[in-house]
Amino acid sequence: MSNIVHGQSERAEVLAHVSSNLRRLRRAAGMSQDALAAASGISRRMIAKLEGGDTNISLTSLDKLAEALAVDFVAMVADPAASSRRIEAVAWRGDDAASRGVLLGSVPANSEAQLWSWTLAVGERYQAEPDPAGWHEMIAVSEGRLRLEKYDGIITIEAGDFAIYSSAQPYAYANAGSVTVRFSRVVVR
Repeated sequence: MSNIVHGQSERAEVLAHVSSNLRRLRRAAGMSQDALAAASGISRRMIAKLEGGDTNISLTSLDKLAEALAVDFVAMVADPAASSRRIEAVAWRGDDAASRGVLLGSVPANSEAQLWSWTLAVGERYQAEPDPAGWHEMIAVSEGRLRLEKYDGIITIEAGDFAIYSSAQPYAYANAGSVTVRFSRVVVR
């Protein structure tokens, strides 16, 4: 399993969050580094280096630490000052700069997640009924421009961008451009 990131600039960004989050979450759980090492199977030396910002870590090892601290992966890598919905953190970087995994955002999930692929031709519009309370959607546009018309406001999502919102409100998708819009939709309850 590869480490979170390669390269100095990405390393500084994500590992700084991991370092401060790990220290903060460990202290909040009332655990020493030794206790966290025993609970996670990660060496105390590795934990000390992570908290000091002196080492990298695999995604698998980071998951083990999160589980031992009873938090999710997002709590470990996200900027603590960022919105819990829109994170935009490079969580993995390959050897080639074009290879990367970006955690775009997160919502709480209780029991179900659905992945959809959508295409809307020019001039098309889809009107949705509100979902029950607790449902959320994450939309990532790959081509074109999508207008998301929600009760709490209208936004336009360009290719390469995304939106995360509660779907427990009236909303609609509309093609806001002159070419077919393609997007992925994740529905989470």
